[in-house]
Amino acid sequence: MKKIVIPTDFSETAMNAIMYAIHLFKHDISEITIIHAFADEVYKNTTTLDREGFEEYKNAYQQKIETALQKEVAEILEASPNPKHKYSYVSCFGSLVDEVNQIVEQQNADLVVMGTKGKTNNRNITFGSNTLQVIKYVECPVLAVPAGYHREYPKNILFPTDYMLTYKRRELKLLSTLAKNYSATVNFLYVSDFKPSSHRQLDNKMFLDATFKDNSFSHLNSSGTDITASINNTIAAQKIDMLVMVNRRHSYLENILYSSTIEEIGLQIKIPFLVLQNLSR
Repeated sequence: MKKIVIPTDFSETAMNAIMYAIHLFKHDISEITIIHAFADEVYKNTTTLDREGFEEYKNAYQQKIETALQKEVAEILEASPNPKHKYSYVSCFGSLVDEVNQIVEQQNADLVVMGTKGKTNNRNITFGSNTLQVIKYVECPVLAVPAGYHREYPKNILFPTDYMLTYKRRELKLLSTLAKNYSATVNFLYVSDFKPSSHRQLDNKMFLDATFKDNSFSHLNSSGTDITASINNTIAAQKIDMLVMVNRRHSYLENILYSSTIEEIGLQIKIPFLVLQNLSR
């Protein structure tokens, strides 16, 4: 059974991510939790209220959110009445990252899915601030779905790797099952002027081969040191429709997520982006 957590802000972008996820996992028995964390909204609108007024506003606002969540779940069920999917919803007075992490831990969730709104004002990368925070700090794989992306089934998945990391079986199994459901090819991309040759690299490469033995997969090589350009070029040349990367300390992805200047970022992601966290849970 898949356990999937999907934050919503009731926007078109959020609903698009929800619909993408439920179609993507239509073959899997799944428990899907729709969550809205509303503390920031309450604090923003109660700066002039006393404690009694604050509590009244918070309680009324929570009722409003729960009604909106009920309506959203009803819309999902009407659009996709899949008997394999069971839905629940949670309204949380807390920060988005904290509440998502708590639900992930309570449910031992497999995946968090979020919509992305496109380029932000100060980042040349396809993440909104909430999605960026979840990717950086939530201890669970995160699937970011760009606004307006409607293709349901991945056929070519790109997985850049330097073969230096021992991946977690649970997260690789999530990807393997997803790819197998749609007969998708997983393309491992190694960017370097030199072939992987260390014992660590060769062992990890063999581990990937064994893990994806029931999948269609390939190992691609790109010369040079410009990882961003290699990823962008491969996405275009191979008609990639999902990008997979691992967020870990001192990684290429971490450098992107924590960078703050446009000149340092050239990766513009217009396809669903699965971020593996490589954490033991």
